Amino acid sequence: MKVRYLALASLALGASFALDASFALDVSLALGASTAQAVPPGQRLFLRCKSCHEISAVSVGKIGPTLQGIVGRPAGSIASYPYSPAMKAQNFVWTEAMLDRWLTNPTDVVPGTAMAFAGLPLEVDRRALIAYLKSAAR
Repeated sequence: MKVRYLALASLALGASFALDASFALDVSLALGASTAQAVPPGQRLFLRCKSCHEISAVSVGKIGPTLQGIVGRPAGSIASYPYSPAMKAQNFVWTEAMLDRWLTNPTDVVPGTAMAFAGLPLEVDRRALIAYLKSAAR
């Protein structure tokens, strides 16, 4: 029975979630099967980020900084956020290319980062998430 639900959740959420079936089940149950199919891939992927980040002017009660306006923003530049020393020492701007590198493997971009995220291995997922971050920030 459990395998059936995992398979249905994977189908409802698309192939990008096949690697994380238990997460896909949680998401499909939270959104409802018909809603999950209508949610754009980048927005679905952002659910992985949402526990730590949000897209708003201020990030209240979240462990990570707000991602509103991330594209074009200098790394470690939100004055009110307590970045790790490794991130504070960075001197780059969050471009789409840099976000792609970061989302592939954050510790390759900023060794010593406090962000606990293994990365998104699929390029299609990274592109969808970056497109969502750009569109949701408007």
